[in-house]
Amino acid sequence: MPPPSDIVKVAIEWPGANAQLIEIDQKKPLSSIVREVCDGWSLSGAEQFALRYADGPQLYITEQSRCDIKNGTILRLAISPARAARQLLERIQSHGIDARLEALKELAKLSADPTFAAEFITMEGIGTLARLVESGTHFGEMLAFTLTAFLELMDHGIVSWDLLSLSFIKQIAGYVNQPMVDVSILQRSLAILESMVLNSHSLYHRVAQEITVGQLIGHLQVSNQEIQTYAIALINALFLKAPEDRRQEMASTLAQKHLRSIILNHIIRGNRPIKAEMAHQLYVLQVLTFNLLEERMMTKMDPNDQAQRDIIFELRRIAFDGENDTAGTEKRKAMYTKDYKMLGFTNHVNPAMDFTQTPPGMLALDNMLYLAKLHQDTYIRIVLENSSREDKHECPFGRCAIELTRMLCEILQVGELPNEGCNDYHPMFFTHDRAWEEFFCVCIQLLNKTWKEMRATAEDFNKVMQVVREQITRALAMKPASLDQLKSKLRSLSYSEILRLRQTERMSQDDFQSPPIIELRERIQPEILELIKQQRLNRLCEGSCFRKLGNRRRQEKFWFCRLSLNHKVLHYGDLDESPQGEVPFELLSDKIHVSDIKSVVTGKDCPHMKEKSALKQNKEVLELAFSVFYDPDETLNFVAPNKYEYCIWTDGLCALLGREMGSDLTRSDLDTLINMEMKLRLLDLENITIPEAPPPVPKEPSSYNFTYNYS
Repeated sequence: MPPPSDIVKVAIEWPGANAQLIEIDQKKPLSSIVREVCDGWSLSGAEQFALRYADGPQLYITEQSRCDIKNGTILRLAISPARAARQLLERIQSHGIDARLEALKELAKLSADPTFAAEFITMEGIGTLARLVESGTHFGEMLAFTLTAFLELMDHGIVSWDLLSLSFIKQIAGYVNQPMVDVSILQRSLAILESMVLNSHSLYHRVAQEITVGQLIGHLQVSNQEIQTYAIALINALFLKAPEDRRQEMASTLAQKHLRSIILNHIIRGNRPIKAEMAHQLYVLQVLTFNLLEERMMTKMDPNDQAQRDIIFELRRIAFDGENDTAGTEKRKAMYTKDYKMLGFTNHVNPAMDFTQTPPGMLALDNMLYLAKLHQDTYIRIVLENSSREDKHECPFGRCAIELTRMLCEILQVGELPNEGCNDYHPMFFTHDRAWEEFFCVCIQLLNKTWKEMRATAEDFNKVMQVVREQITRALAMKPASLDQLKSKLRSLSYSEILRLRQTERMSQDDFQSPPIIELRERIQPEILELIKQQRLNRLCEGSCFRKLGNRRRQEKFWFCRLSLNHKVLHYGDLDESPQGEVPFELLSDKIHVSDIKSVVTGKDCPHMKEKSALKQNKEVLELAFSVFYDPDETLNFVAPNKYEYCIWTDGLCALLGREMGSDLTRSDLDTLINMEMKLRLLDLENITIPEAPPPVPKEPSSYNFTYNYS
């Protein structure tokens, strides 16, 4: 007979004594259990003790978390969080250097525990640490552990960052501005300043006054990638939180300090592979840089503004050399109309009206002027080549440039906030000071080339733009290292190659549409769908690593979740670092019984998406979010690392609950597996027909059995 569900068998350790093997009755108060354990070792003052996990993060066990204890868990009797906090606070304030150092070491470790952190903070512990920093008397290891503990305690979100004094900020900024400082101290100082900027509007202004961009850029030229990552993260935070009127000014300062070339030479082209967090910070910097274009993108042209109209005159003059300027007013007006038509504007009489729609607004005109002035030969060739054609196949330069600018803004998500989990930076955008404009110049030449390859007319405009979008997105996916490499990849993606790729992908998705194949597809679909369900459940048993939400510091925090082999329990728990393989069940301290799961929700219906700030509540994160609701009224919240893991987990959870799987990945899997199975069967069956009265189904050949593994 199995033991009652309220009874958990555990081992409890105490230094210098034999472990106790006891049965914990989850219905009894935790204090009673601690008292019984203390009595077993003849320890008095049971209220001064508590239980902690012996392995992993070694967190304290509370009344709220005790339900997560599993059979066979090893626990440890320890002094209570309040007593530990009081003792450490006293030792930190002692006069003995060695005692203080050991206390700070232990504090740095214990501060990750939320139960201990709450007790320590209640005793004004953060104020004590802040005063130690402000005093300026701590150096080396002692200062590093002080900053580590401070950062861990603040990360729990119990107290506001606004409580920090100006003296503390100046001291932390001083460590960053010092030419020679210990690496560990510099890392923590940069992380603290970044958290200040991201968590407090008032602290942003104070930090911005204390930290020079030039000093931060200096930290990018070191050989330590961790320091480089922290420095870029702080630059990004200052950039992100800067008022609108200061962002352009800050961008100009960064340009003067050659930030782009330093990143290119010391990071992107450095001797070390770029880690995930560095890739994320480069992506954030790329997004914030492109977002500087948003103002021009959303600015309409004023047809009555002579300065703006002069830009259009300049485009006409460069293209046609202004030879007709000596003609009379009426004649010149007629010539201008003709020229504007040749330039490809939609409104030949007043082309300024073409730039009144946002996006792309004035940004399109900026791109056109850059091309005309910096790549004049290319500009004139495109305009004259098409304006001289009379076969209705001319490519309208003006209309194409405007629509292309809009398309590039969509592809690069100009004006959108960075996605917290994205690492999608493009090295080529760090190779040129005017990367956006140069990118446009490459793409407008591609558009003109594709137009000619398609022998398009005005009626084919949208079709051409669709092909060009596909060419650009496919080329960007290859991550060209420079604009020259981008040009090379675009040359290989000609219109004929796009057609070939489309045909190949179409054939791989759906080879045949004849009635016999449709019949065979319907016959084998249930079997294949069951195979997919099993594959999903197998992947859930292997488990996945998820990044913790709300962690604005650069130290990564992770947690792992996996399904038990009997498909009855979800095990999960925190990790110090991303695992390299499966995480044993013993290291996952929490669990949920599948029978207790009430529902699975996705996207904006998830509780953690409703609570997140605007920075995190963007489309990409919403598409990867899902939550498990379970009894009594608890939730387990996820944000998958990518779309594949999202589909695996949502499909697997639906399969556990006996519901229909519906993700894009499931449908793609289903089509792929059905096509593979049909191809195998067609090798054996030369002709498939559907007779009026179907004969008995013959036994399937053994060659039809196969295993499909997505791992």
